[in-house]
Amino acid sequence: MAETPERKVIAPTAAETSPDNPWPLQLLSQKLKAHIEKAPPAWVEAQVIELNQRANVSYLTLRDIDAEVSLSVTIWGSVLSRLEAPLERGSRVVAQLKPDFWLKTGRLSMQGQDIRPVGLGDLLARIEQLRQALAAEGLFDARRKKPLPLLPHRIGLITGRNSDAMKDVVRNASLRWPAVEFEIREVAVQGVNAVTAVIGALAELDADPRVDLIVIARGGGSLEDLLPFSHESLVRAVSAAQTPVVSAIGHEADRPLLDEVADLRASTPTDAAKRIVPDVGEELRRVDQARTQLNRRIHDLLDRETERLAYLRSRPVLANPAMMLSTKYDDVSALRGRARTAVRTQVGRHADQLTHLQAQVRALSPQKTLDRGYAVVQLEDSSIVRLPEQVHTGSPLRIRVAGGTFTATASSGEKPSGAIETLERTDTTAKESA
Repeated sequence: MAETPERKVIAPTAAETSPDNPWPLQLLSQKLKAHIEKAPPAWVEAQVIELNQRANVSYLTLRDIDAEVSLSVTIWGSVLSRLEAPLERGSRVVAQLKPDFWLKTGRLSMQGQDIRPVGLGDLLARIEQLRQALAAEGLFDARRKKPLPLLPHRIGLITGRNSDAMKDVVRNASLRWPAVEFEIREVAVQGVNAVTAVIGALAELDADPRVDLIVIARGGGSLEDLLPFSHESLVRAVSAAQTPVVSAIGHEADRPLLDEVADLRASTPTDAAKRIVPDVGEELRRVDQARTQLNRRIHDLLDRETERLAYLRSRPVLANPAMMLSTKYDDVSALRGRARTAVRTQVGRHADQLTHLQAQVRALSPQKTLDRGYAVVQLEDSSIVRLPEQVHTGSPLRIRVAGGTFTATASSGEKPSGAIETLERTDTTAKESA
């Protein structure tokens, strides 16, 4: 009997395959299809850039809102028939997509199970929700606003390529202040690349030390065209910029979030040009007015000070300076006379008192007693003889009379008479007074 060829054991997983034990291509396709079919459908938001409608099926190309990423989608006519208005290129939609793997050709496609256009109301609601969230963070706080320079030398301008907004800003600003200079960045201001382009230009101008002010300008447009200026990344980039930023989008109906975070919002590019630089003619008029006011104030000050000097010069003290000295001299003379009179009066009064006291002293003086014929007898030790017992016979005595002194010798003693006692009392009183 012929031998039966041995059957190969197929590897259960892709990791176990090898050059000697490969998978059949069909098995790989089946496993891919089974794995992809397990993926749940997902809702995505995108923009329709291509639309090819057939009898019962339509082929769409959807592109991401913020990135250069696109995807082909197949959708049945029954799904599109549920829409109130037919889809158009450029429409913004949300679609429920389910990946599908075509087994025969190995092609991956996306099946659209449902699709809904994003209306203006939905867009405005999303913008308002983002507005409230950023406001809660404080990005729109007035205290974060940076003041614009009074006279910017170089202005950074971010605008569309060869746009009317750029021409308006440059022309009107140059007419108002011919010396102003511009650093222009022409970028995409709508579409999928607008956010990235504007943020890049903003970062470049913000890093340039020569740029004093940055203007982001666009000449209006529909709400969908202005969506990049409400993108969260751009709003945060403007908030973080060190250079003052002016928003000049020119859309009054629906203000983009850029207007909220910018340091100054201009209604149009032309309005921005009027507000970022002064008018040279008006400034010259102000200079002339200021010069006129300054001259008038100087003349008024000079006239006022001249009158003041004339008034001071007319005062008596300056008209006749010697008058003040003569008046003071008279006052001093009068005071000197009064002082002398007071001194003389006091001296005379005290002289009279002294004469009176001298008379009293002299009246009580022992010399007066001696002048009346009395004498003072002293012993050798100069003690005064008061009692007879103090004197012995033969004791030397010194006798003081009014005219002088002389000596004597005691012979005998007697009891003193009344006259002598009176003399002694008088002598004692004189000593006590002395």
